[in-house]
Amino acid sequence: MAATFRRRLRRGAASTAVAALVLAALTASQSPAGAKNTAAKGPEPTPADTPIDGGAAYYTDLPPLNSPVPPRGSNDPRPDGDGIVTGPAQAGIPATVLAAYKKAESEIRAADPGCRLPWQLLAGIGKVESGQARGGAVDAEGTTLQPILGPQLNGNGFARITDTDGGRYDGDRTHDRAVGPMQFIPSTWSQGGPAGTGWGADGNGDGKKDPNNVFDAALAAGTYLCAGGRNLSVQQDLDSAVLGYNHSEEYLRTVLSWFAFYRTGSYEVPDGKGVLPAHRPGANGTRDHANGSTEGRTGHGRGTGDTAGNRLHPGRTKPNGPAKPGGSGDGHTGSHTPGGDHTPGTPETPGTPQTPGGKPTPTPKPPTKPTTPASPTALQQAGDQDLTTTAGTDFTTKPQVRAVDAAGKPIAGVPVRFTLPGTTDARFPGGATTAIVTTGKDGLATAPTLHAGDKTGDFTLRATAVGRTAPAVDIKATVKAKPAPKVDLLTRTSDKELTATAGHAFAEDAVEIKATYQGKIAAGVPITATMITDDPDHPVQNDKGPYFKDPQATGDNKDKPLRTLTGLTTDADGLLKLPKIYTDTHPGTFLLRLTTPNGTTLTLKLKIAAPAKTA
Repeated sequence: MAATFRRRLRRGAASTAVAALVLAALTASQSPAGAKNTAAKGPEPTPADTPIDGGAAYYTDLPPLNSPVPPRGSNDPRPDGDGIVTGPAQAGIPATVLAAYKKAESEIRAADPGCRLPWQLLAGIGKVESGQARGGAVDAEGTTLQPILGPQLNGNGFARITDTDGGRYDGDRTHDRAVGPMQFIPSTWSQGGPAGTGWGADGNGDGKKDPNNVFDAALAAGTYLCAGGRNLSVQQDLDSAVLGYNHSEEYLRTVLSWFAFYRTGSYEVPDGKGVLPAHRPGANGTRDHANGSTEGRTGHGRGTGDTAGNRLHPGRTKPNGPAKPGGSGDGHTGSHTPGGDHTPGTPETPGTPQTPGGKPTPTPKPPTKPTTPASPTALQQAGDQDLTTTAGTDFTTKPQVRAVDAAGKPIAGVPVRFTLPGTTDARFPGGATTAIVTTGKDGLATAPTLHAGDKTGDFTLRATAVGRTAPAVDIKATVKAKPAPKVDLLTRTSDKELTATAGHAFAEDAVEIKATYQGKIAAGVPITATMITDDPDHPVQNDKGPYFKDPQATGDNKDKPLRTLTGLTTDADGLLKLPKIYTDTHPGTFLLRLTTPNGTTLTLKLKIAAPAKTA
């Protein structure tokens, strides 16, 4: 296994021009036009001023030129790891790491379907940031076997970020370091984010947010990439998301290269058997799991292969021009050495692409340029408009709107944000209060399933077209109270006579009752307790005799007699102990009636004796 960890990627001697042509067929971002657009627009503002990885170093290996083909029996390789592979080894992704990427994609698709996050994008970032968690060196829960740390962010070639976590995540009490499979810096992990508590996430459901865990880190990375209403199927949003992770045009091109590569095919390999990125001659030091040195990774330098000692400060670099087949100055030109380093050289002229086997590679067709959806003039509420459910349950009807133009025709590709007000505790999946969905061909955008909380009443959900001027649509929803549990019998748990002396209280916990339905415990049953008159035909609330005190009252009202008490509920065992019962100066026999919402009653006698006469 140690040999596997130290194995270097070997790229063929094909020219960079071939790589550029093949990648152009895989993704528009790799075409001259796509690169031009990226360079021209620049990154959009990100949720934090500092990139997710703090501008730390990253691996610059490019994917091989031949498309991945899954190995025969790749799910059951031989023990020595030398299973028969018919495609490049770089297409293999360690099992646990791959599972983490796919799980993150699934969870984000449910919470934010409009983002359209593909797991292959997470895989591209994971490859560039940590070599897929150092070839899948993780335990069964997805936590790295040894820390994966970036260089110290002390301003020497990288951003200067003094310690923000007391060494909790990176073990460094002077400066921060990027941490874990997706290389989050501690301040990004624990600060900012949609809730102000950081971008960190609990992806494996263990109740912890650990940047060293690939499930947690993958979900956190996906959440960040989708932030701000991004639709990652739109090139501009995709570019800005990746650039927000690391402010480098070369980083963007490298990640998108792997993204495109994985989209053409990949396969699962055992943990610890993933191919590691090649080490780069000229980089300072030897990269170690725990010490954060930087062999094989590049910082924010452009063009001619900056080494660890000659990296530019993030945010102060100037992106080169667009990547062109055979061009220079983009960090992807010149010849490729077998060792994987990126040596600048004389640009080559594109010829007939050749694969390592000698067979010609077909010249790809130019990619189509992404189009921007037309702007809608209106949003209209669509579908079933009866959004009603009971507390604690899902709405059976999903909020839905249609985007239309001035002629009333549907418009596809419009991102629609559904926003819940602060007056409700209803939530979208994952506890989200907003969800962004892109309209389909029919112009419809359907929000994720909405779950009602415990709060009852009406609220208004708002749908807005992101980045458009179309008026918002308000969608009304109602949460009804849960139906009260059924009760067919109320009984007292003691047969001891209830007695007291006028002017004195009954014993503490004198009255305890039990509620059942068809012989079974009835928990959570609301009960009303009323002191009533003894009129058998028309009993009403009494105005004398025993009484309760309002537990919520204050000041002069806290001792005021209360002869009807609501808000009482049976516990998990169907039991209810009544609050303390007081008496006034009237002796006699009085009645206490207990009533449930479905009409089941129990009437108890309270006997009050006159106070003893004094001599």
